[in-house]
Amino acid sequence: MAKRALTDRTIKALRPAPTGKRVEIWDSVVPGLGIRVTDKGTKTFVLVARYAGSRNPTRRRLGEHGALGLAGARDKARKWIDLIGRGIDPTIEEDRRRLLEEHKRANSFAAVAEDFIRDKLPSERRGADVERMIRRELIPAWGQRPISEITPLDALTVIRPIKQRAPYQAHAVLGCMKRLFGWAIDQHVYGLDMSPVDRLRPRQVIGERQPRSRILSDDELRALWRVTGRQGYPYGTIARMLLLTGQRHHEVSEAPWSEFDFGRGIWTISQERFKSNFVHSVPLSDDVLALLEGVSRFKRGDHVFSTTFGMKPTSIHEKNKDALDAGMLRALKAMARMQGDDPSRVELRPWVIHDLRRTLRTHLSALRIPDHIAEMVIGHGRRGLQRVYDQHRYEAEMREALTMWAARLRVIVEPPSANVLPLIMAKA
Repeated sequence: MAKRALTDRTIKALRPAPTGKRVEIWDSVVPGLGIRVTDKGTKTFVLVARYAGSRNPTRRRLGEHGALGLAGARDKARKWIDLIGRGIDPTIEEDRRRLLEEHKRANSFAAVAEDFIRDKLPSERRGADVERMIRRELIPAWGQRPISEITPLDALTVIRPIKQRAPYQAHAVLGCMKRLFGWAIDQHVYGLDMSPVDRLRPRQVIGERQPRSRILSDDELRALWRVTGRQGYPYGTIARMLLLTGQRHHEVSEAPWSEFDFGRGIWTISQERFKSNFVHSVPLSDDVLALLEGVSRFKRGDHVFSTTFGMKPTSIHEKNKDALDAGMLRALKAMARMQGDDPSRVELRPWVIHDLRRTLRTHLSALRIPDHIAEMVIGHGRRGLQRVYDQHRYEAEMREALTMWAARLRVIVEPPSANVLPLIMAKA
């Protein structure tokens, strides 16, 4: 069996074998390695060896030239020779490794996360928010890693940067981790016996969870209004409706047209969508009615705010919020410049969408709206039948509160000219 030091050039120059025959050229660098050429010109690397369980040397295919280069063939042949020397059949070992890799892929964090999203979140009111968190923070960090190999340090590596920019969100992400890993353990199919975040205590890892107190200033509200006007539908319109009604983000962004009674001027958030699992009624001020009148209805679906012709709802996600912040900062700098202040010193303190709700509630107190009315406006009323009764009983007061807030907001975002005096009406 003649041998020669194979090269890529030599292999490329090989001609097809005579019709009905095959030609084999053997490598002098790696014992038993050769390349076989058929009469069709197909070139295949082979290894001749005495494999485990066989008394006589036999040829086995390593791979076709093109898919496998000479260097790769030599490396693979050496590994096979080592396995044969240890009494291991290389083909069986490759099958074992392939099955192991398939098992790892099936139990990768990304695969388990998809199972969790599919099994747990569709029926949850905040399921879409949890899914976004998993896709934004966890899958990019751990995607193809086996879930059983994720450690507490890995979890901390994800949590710490979030803690620096948004401690409140860090608490939410850690809680999401605990839920997902706990669910995976309960399934008994992912090879996970212990959660890597089980002993991570939020208070020690992140700090005490402080209640949020951020409200937007008048200048920030003015900047927000300008930017949302430029953004338009759907994201700018969602933000304006959040500010005018004080309802939760998903309650607004996922609203269907069927919940609105324009004749009565009432928006009834269904029990399935409302956080407290009750029907919640929101009187619509003229400003909200005007806002909704400017929104076109889709023929395909019923969702008010959608980028899929009403088939699925949309919401203000991270990318939209970043654009909103950037626009607000530019507007604040422009306002400072007009007022003769230094725009380089202007900053926009971090805020989240839920702060719009808190801003409305704070202004209702400033407008001297009774607390029980203000709480009912934002959906913090009593429970049970008393809640339903109170909503009907105080509908007029809730409508007045939201109308007063809309008027106050108009003064903030569209202040009258300095040479225009406000009209003060005498009391009857």
